[in-house]
Amino acid sequence: MTGQPGSIVVIGLGNPILSDDGIGWQVAEQVRQVLEGQRYEGSPLAQDSVQITEACVGGLSLAELLVGYERAVIVDAIMTGNAPPGTVYELKLGDLPGTLNMASAHDTNLVTALRALRRYGARVPSDEAIDIVAVEAQDVWTFREECTPEVQRGLAGAVTRVLKLVGEQREQLPGA
Repeated sequence: MTGQPGSIVVIGLGNPILSDDGIGWQVAEQVRQVLEGQRYEGSPLAQDSVQITEACVGGLSLAELLVGYERAVIVDAIMTGNAPPGTVYELKLGDLPGTLNMASAHDTNLVTALRALRRYGARVPSDEAIDIVAVEAQDVWTFREECTPEVQRGLAGAVTRVLKLVGEQREQLPGA
């Protein structure tokens, strides 16, 4: 999947069978349902320029999902230990060095991967055009398709944040 000029991608990250690590997928699905409903109501958020996907990737593989898009919102679980599970954060790319889900020992981190793609001529969003919505996780190790109740309570807030960011990003696109 690559975007068209002037398009936005929303990527729900994580593993949907590892409890709270699946929150990114749940947020993406709920955002998809809202935007699909708005397509029938003629909302400006419902333009075909917003694509939504889910992925279990990081580093270079994640960066490749951004190719061709002007703007992006990435949704993932995060474990900072600084707030209660279910807390929703709105971050920029530079706020995430060395986080658990944005890098791995077998891959490079997202910032480095984006720099490499840009160096080779790929059109990806600028660092400033990438927003992160992260939900404080409690359990990312247990095989379970449901999030913990605490993280599940953060779902609606994360969906609201993503929709707000998509609306703001849409206003900043050329020709909007």
